[in-house]
Parts: sequence; C-alpha cells; structure tokens
Amino acid sequence: MRLVTKMQRLVACAFMTAMISGVLPHPAAAQAANFPSRPVRIVIPFAAGGFADITMRVLADKLGERLNQRVIIENRPGGGGVVAAQAVTSSPADGYTLFVLAVGTAISVALFKSLPFDAEKDFAPISTVAHFDMLLLTKSSSPIRTLDDLLGESRKRGERMNLGTTLAGSSQFLAGALFRSVAGIKATQVPFRTTPDVLLALLRDDVDVAIESYGALKSSIDDGQVRPIVSSGTMRSLPNVPTAAESGLPKFEIIGWNALFAPAGTPPEAIARLNKEIVEIVAMPEVRKRMAELGGEARGSTPEALAQHLKNDIAKWRMVVEQAGIERQ
Repeated sequence: MRLVTKMQRLVACAFMTAMISGVLPHPAAAQAANFPSRPVRIVIPFAAGGFADITMRVLADKLGERLNQRVIIENRPGGGGVVAAQAVTSSPADGYTLFVLAVGTAISVALFKSLPFDAEKDFAPISTVAHFDMLLLTKSSSPIRTLDDLLGESRKRGERMNLGTTLAGSSQFLAGALFRSVAGIKATQVPFRTTPDVLLALLRDDVDVAIESYGALKSSIDDGQVRPIVSSGTMRSLPNVPTAAESGLPKFEIIGWNALFAPAGTPPEAIARLNKEIVEIVAMPEVRKRMAELGGEARGSTPEALAQHLKNDIAKWRMVVEQAGIERQ
C-alpha cells in the first residue's frame, strides 16, 4: 500500500477546506462563466417570413459571431404560441434555449381566460430587439383606399367582409380583434397559419383586408401588389400611410415589439452576457438601418426594463379589452 506523504495530506486538507468555505467555484457557476460553450437556440412562436422571424434572423447572425457559437432559429407556430412556450419552459434553464415574446403575449394575457404559462413568472427577460406597428392592407386593385372606405364598406357588408390575419395568439390576430371592436364593425376575421397564406388570400380576394407588419410584406408593398391604408402606430412608419389616429380612429393604437427571454431560473451570468451582446448588436448602424427598412426600430433594453414593459403592457391591454367590451376567449 502506497504511503500518503505529508505534502499530499496537506493538499487534500486544503482542497476540502476550500470546498467547505466556498472558495472553489460551484460547477454550475463555472459553467455559466464559460457561457456559451455550445450552440444557442432561439424558439420563435411564429412561422418563417414574419417581422419577428426576419428580425431575429438578423440578430442571430450577429449574435453567433459575437458568441463564437451557432445561433439556431427554430420556428414553432401554432397553438397561440403555447407549443413554442412549452418547448422553452421544458428546456434546461441554462441560457441555451431562448424564446421570442411579443406584444401579442401581453394582449393574450388580457384576452384569454387562461394560458398554460405565466409570461411574467415562467420566463427571465433578456432584452427587447425591435418595435414596430401594424398595417391595414388591401389588394392594390381594391376600391378600398382609405380607412373611411373600409369602414363604410364593412358597415354595408357586415359579416360578409373578411379580415385576414395570422393565427390566434399572434399580434396580428389580436390587432384584428381590437380593430373590429373599436371600429364597431362585424367583419369576419379569418386566421391563417402563415403570413404568405394571408398574402395569397388577399391577392385571391378570399379576404378584403389584412393586418400585417411592413417588414413581413415589404416586397409585396414595394412592388405595388398590396396597398397599406392605415398604420396602428403613434407616428407614421411609412411617409404616405396615415396613422389610425390621423384617420379618425385613435383607439386603434398598437405599438408592436419583440424581445428575447429565457426560461426562469437561467443563471444571471448567462442573462448578463446575452443582454450585453444584444444591446450592442441592435445599436449597430447596419442593424438599425436594416430594421428601419423593415418598418421597425431596433431597440435594446435592460432585463429590468423589459420586465416592467411586459407588466405595463399586460395592464394596458387588460384595460383596453375591458373598455372595448371584447369578450375574453
């Protein structure tokens, strides 16, 4: 049997003392300090091609370069965002799985009687990425050219007028519900799985009007296939498109946003690293230019400011839903 030297005994004692006193780093803390050591996944609860998808891909390219790791985009549309949310909340809280929350999440809390997740408790905020508004659009050959035209036609046709949006739980769907309520019209809202599906329905005259962001339909707007007639923002995002307030419908005001969150319990070191990189990325001139080209504004935030923003939006939309008399679903 090999004898233990005095030096070996001293080293062993020193190691045990360090473990007891907490001098040696905890494995989890060491892992967080080395973050990231493998690819990061961003789960988007919407189909490819929408504003959130496009902006997150812009972000992912830059983020991957700065983290020296691949940043993978995973689209999980459907179920009002529930499928994507459950995929994230069931993942380890280690910073390697991120989730895109948008203004639609805040509206959903107010609009739906129950959700299988708590937006404020189940996710850890990281940073906002972009702000944007919604557009009411018609086919370019449509006789509907203004909000007054749309309201007049909808009052004549009632439920026979169709309003196309993406699926329930999306910002577009909830914007449609708000628009029908504050405008006092009975148009039938028709949800589609993806933005390209909405566009195709509009071009085929399956729907009379659609709600989408400029970024999602940029090419079709720019080449004159479809025509935006009003925006939901407080200021014009497109010079020739008036806001709803300018057009006489001030209650139709939606400032969209998207942001990145992680599962609750994610190490603060990972949150801090991600926040630092995202805030610096969205401040880059080329990123701000690209977001502006999509009709949005690149804008980062602290985790604390994002948490407060989500809380404020939930309270705001609860009030809007109640005052508009929108029935909770």
